[in-house]
Amino acid sequence: MIPDFEKTNGLLPVIIQDAVSLTVLMLGYMNKEAFAKTKAEGRVTFFSRSRNELWTKGSTSGNYLNVATINLDCDNDTLLITVYPEGPVCHTGNISCFGNKGSKGFLYTLEKKIENRIASDLDTSYTNTLFKRGINKIAQKVGEEAVELVIEAKDDNDDLFKNEAADLLYHFLILLKAKKMNLNTIEDVLQKRAGSK
Repeated sequence: MIPDFEKTNGLLPVIIQDAVSLTVLMLGYMNKEAFAKTKAEGRVTFFSRSRNELWTKGSTSGNYLNVATINLDCDNDTLLITVYPEGPVCHTGNISCFGNKGSKGFLYTLEKKIENRIASDLDTSYTNTLFKRGINKIAQKVGEEAVELVIEAKDDNDDLFKNEAADLLYHFLILLKAKKMNLNTIEDVLQKRAGSK
């Protein structure tokens, strides 16, 4: 990966995206030195055009951007960096400089939260307790939630239907974890199916 800094007068635009939710968080700029520092330290460093100096995001606020991946576009003149942000990215306190994130991509954030609850092994965590009961109990719970969703689908109470749908999705994520799979695994299957038609 060799960015073409000459093409853009020494500064490349850098799109920052949340590695889990895929929310676009901000846009910044890098020169060669900022790019090299980002790669070496694993934290995003920009070139501040207003201050005319390198600036590691979070050096003042503590809201660092920890690098997950660095990708270069097809013209070698724009970077896409996925990150694990430590706190809000925008100086306004919003998660994103483009406003607070919506629900799109939230399932990946929830999946990570489920993973963390299981890893923490707290007895007070419903998620962890269910996970420890094993695959049969988890699968049974998914079945129960699916039946409850079908029952609510036949009625006219949209709030109950939405809550049962949320319950089913939540327990499905626990089941995926128990099967050592994740949402990406299922997305890949769906993408292959869509591409084969």
